[in-house]
Amino acid sequence: MQISANGISLEVDDRGAPDGEPLVMIMGLGMQLVAWPEGLVDLLVERGFRVIRFDNRDIGLSQRFDQCGVPNLAMAGLRYTLGLPVTSPYRIADLADDTAALIEALGLDSAHVCGASMGGMVAQHLAAHHPQRVRSLTLMMTTGGARTLPQPSMKVRLALMSRPEDPRDIDSVVDHFVRLFGIICSPAYPVAPAQLRERIAATVRRSYRPAATARQLAAILADGDRSPMLARIAAPTRVVHGAADPLVPAACGRDLAHRIAGAVLDLVDGMGHDLPQPLWPRFVDNITLAAGRA
Repeated sequence: MQISANGISLEVDDRGAPDGEPLVMIMGLGMQLVAWPEGLVDLLVERGFRVIRFDNRDIGLSQRFDQCGVPNLAMAGLRYTLGLPVTSPYRIADLADDTAALIEALGLDSAHVCGASMGGMVAQHLAAHHPQRVRSLTLMMTTGGARTLPQPSMKVRLALMSRPEDPRDIDSVVDHFVRLFGIICSPAYPVAPAQLRERIAATVRRSYRPAATARQLAAILADGDRSPMLARIAAPTRVVHGAADPLVPAACGRDLAHRIAGAVLDLVDGMGHDLPQPLWPRFVDNITLAAGRA
């Protein structure tokens, strides 16, 4: 369903009992709400949560921002590396404002919040700037953005910047994402190639917006170091991070847990930058433990 929030239209999936504990789940760079697996959602609903997934602005079935054009990522990356300001069509803080407005539009005063990767960055802003909207916080495979933290390897960076051979052909686009996920997925929890391909194909058919992904990546670069902001987060927080994450190294999770008062870190052996099915019960436990402290 489409819901108007912060002046834009967001695609929302609302699952579970209306009087359940509301849980807003924020997905990462270029990822749609369906990237939160149905099975994981089902487990959360069984725990008593009302699970609210949504497409961030510019992604999936939410409102497009094509009028903003495609950012020059090479120049943005260079400016980021040199410590210079980076411009972007919108900011990570804007995505947090969208989320706060969505919570209000759903008739809720507040909600538990879980953010993954870029969604975790959005969640940090949400908890810092809209504390009244956040009951508890679960940050998965994300970072506070400190410049001293380790960065992805060159192999991962090149994979992220690569493009499908034929962006107009669905099979070519799916091949591209299969290669990318093969690099960043959990080494201890491999996904069957056919299953991975089927899942990615369904996502691409739902929506494929590479220009929007570029705009969101520019927003990440423009956001920079959130470390000073983290001290403002008061919500009970769990940090869940893969010890084998090649995209956002484990040191980033440790740093987050250190900088957020009272945060608890769950560092998961063999986990990369994905949500493998064998770990779903562990993710649910972490979200439930954070909510229990609220």
